[in-house]
Amino acid sequence: MSLPEIVSRERWLAARAELLAKEEAAARARDALNAERRRLPMVEVETEYVFEGGDGKATLLDLFQGRTQLVVHHFMFAPRWEAGCPNCAAFLDQIGHLAHLHARGTSFAVVSRAPFTRILPFKARMGWAVPWFSSYDNEFNQDFEVTLEWGGKCVERPGVSCFLRERDRVFHTYSAYGRALDTLGATVGLLDLTALGRAPEGSDRVRYHDEYED
Repeated sequence: MSLPEIVSRERWLAARAELLAKEEAAARARDALNAERRRLPMVEVETEYVFEGGDGKATLLDLFQGRTQLVVHHFMFAPRWEAGCPNCAAFLDQIGHLAHLHARGTSFAVVSRAPFTRILPFKARMGWAVPWFSSYDNEFNQDFEVTLEWGGKCVERPGVSCFLRERDRVFHTYSAYGRALDTLGATVGLLDLTALGRAPEGSDRVRYHDEYED
């Protein structure tokens, strides 16, 4: 493995200052991109999807748990697989305490095409407590382009989709797939994908996860 060049402290500081200017420019560009994402139009979800979860049947509206926004992780887990995708598992391992999302009016749920009877033991093995639902009996995965027809076969790909609720109406606001998930996992990264951004409740204050009033 090639290691970085060894230089004096002065040369390092000069190189760091040059890189810092580029990092700050990238941060400003990211802020502008997030603002543009929030201005995306949205489309109403008119299909009545029914999922299976730990408490039985649930609709897409139920996945909101009464909150304004919903982030869905499309976890690659095909019906015949014995276990879920390792890369998707690594992504889910990075998801922090959901209280930080909940405090900003945003729910998080995992959806896979495998039957819930296959999901449940794998979820227990991984030690996850996040809400996880099966889309085995509906076309949710196909409609949101994470199960694709390729060469006469169904191919899975990872993704994240964001939804917004207005009373009982559900709207699709954003989706990202594949490599676009590489830098996600943190609460603010997920909120940046949503229509209302990081502080839909009007506050950026971060608290200990057991101090939020949901």
